[in-house]
Amino acid sequence: MVDDSTTIIILGLSQQVSRANLLAQTIKEELEHDGVELPMRVTQCLTQLRGSLARLEKQVKRHDEDLTSMRELANIGKVVNSSLELREVLEIVMDTIVRLTGAERGFLMLRDDNGEMVTQIARNWEQESLDASEFAISRTVINRVMSDGQPVITTNAQEDPRFLGHESIIAYSLRSILCVPFKVKGNITGVIYTDNRMRTGQFTDAERALIVTFSDQAAVAIENARLFDSVRRTLAEVTELKNLMDNVFASIASGVITSDIADKIMLCNRSAELILGRHSNEILGHGLGEILPEIGPDLPNLIEEVRQSDRHIVGLEYESSLHQRGAVTLSLNLSPLKDASQITQGVAIVLDDLTEKKRLEAQRRLFERMVSPAVIEQLDPDKLQLGGKRVGITTLFADIRGFTSYSENVDPETLVAVLNRYLAASVDAILAEQGTIDKFMGDAVMAWFNAPIPQEDHALRAIRAALGIRDAAEKLRSELPLDMQRYFGVGIHYGEVVLGLIGTEARLEYTAIGDSVNTAKRIQENAKTGQILISAEVYRLLGNMIQAKPVTPIVAKGKRLPLEVYEVMGLAIA
Repeated sequence: MVDDSTTIIILGLSQQVSRANLLAQTIKEELEHDGVELPMRVTQCLTQLRGSLARLEKQVKRHDEDLTSMRELANIGKVVNSSLELREVLEIVMDTIVRLTGAERGFLMLRDDNGEMVTQIARNWEQESLDASEFAISRTVINRVMSDGQPVITTNAQEDPRFLGHESIIAYSLRSILCVPFKVKGNITGVIYTDNRMRTGQFTDAERALIVTFSDQAAVAIENARLFDSVRRTLAEVTELKNLMDNVFASIASGVITSDIADKIMLCNRSAELILGRHSNEILGHGLGEILPEIGPDLPNLIEEVRQSDRHIVGLEYESSLHQRGAVTLSLNLSPLKDASQITQGVAIVLDDLTEKKRLEAQRRLFERMVSPAVIEQLDPDKLQLGGKRVGITTLFADIRGFTSYSENVDPETLVAVLNRYLAASVDAILAEQGTIDKFMGDAVMAWFNAPIPQEDHALRAIRAALGIRDAAEKLRSELPLDMQRYFGVGIHYGEVVLGLIGTEARLEYTAIGDSVNTAKRIQENAKTGQILISAEVYRLLGNMIQAKPVTPIVAKGKRLPLEVYEVMGLAIA
């Protein structure tokens, strides 16, 4: 490294040589002016002295220039080692090289992944970056340096026999060119190219040595900057991936918990917090033994089995009572947690909250007790609208006879139990024929056929359902005490109704409205114990498919004329 004392000595020596040279010249001129003729030997000595001093002055000047270059290179080294921002470093260094060599322009080009030379830095003597339109350089010189691996210097490319006739040399009027290979770990990865299009003889071996030295320092800078940039990109990618994984982890609907080999919980997502009813502070860092026994007492043993056997356990289901949430139904999958070397480092637990699903399934099962499953499959919740449409249906009413008087003599619990058994029997018979339960009215049930799914044999289905109700009631009577034995009275009628959703968006009822429903109700009210009565409209639809006999017409409330009815005895014998 060049210090200030060396600089002072060289400057002082340069000044002394200049003074001595000037003194010798002055002495000679004064003696000649006074007419004093010096002996030939003295004259020759003075001439030799002047020549020696001139040569010494040139050497001192050259050393001074070398000193300046060394100082600049030392400064370049400081710049190279002071920053890892590659472009910033190279712009400063390239400006220094252009200034020291007297170049008009300087370029640093590196080979890209496709093997093409790409300009990384391009600067002019005014310390400005060049745009792409000013990249008029000799590809011939660059290609030679890349292939030979040796520097190329030409004082006048227009007259250099190595480049005569080359298009870029002629087209761009190139003259002084200095180009050296750029090496990283012994491999040629690019070039440093400087030129002066206006002056010939601009570059010397000294400038070549300067740029070669610079290329070695720049190689260090680029390698360090590339490593730093690679680490920075890798860190950014890892950070981005971590953020992505965090987002994915947080957005998974299933709860996820991972533990290490010592059963200490390392990770849990938001869903796991919600499912367990605990904050992450109550989960992270705690042992699985503190959390899982609340779900199922056998879970710790199962987790140990997963860890020891290195196998998965899926489809575990627990009905538990969590202190924070109450009764819940949870599904768990247990898996060994492995590292990149496929060595088990803990356990991963995936939890799914089935509580709401189980509740909805229970509601569906209850709904299926009232409505045929085939009807449920036809209902689209997204297309349900208030209002209805006119349709012909066969309506059935079934009422438990004598149940009102029976209710006066038993406790409510017994009454409800008996009522449910009879109504359940009637519902089973109706659903077996794919009928739709409309409603329960105390000890009576209303149902219909032929809607919402058309049924070509809807009237016959209603008859079979009524016979099924009668048979089920008879079976129940054989199982129940005498005071609980009851019969059904059934009324069936066919006619048009308005069928659809009645009510408000807050409370909907899928029902049938119309006089046909009232008629079926009036027929049922006049049926005797164990009797199945049908209207003339139903009888005409069935013809000889049933065994029926006419009975006394019914004088029904609200009807001007008596209703013609038939009692069903059974189905026609094939």
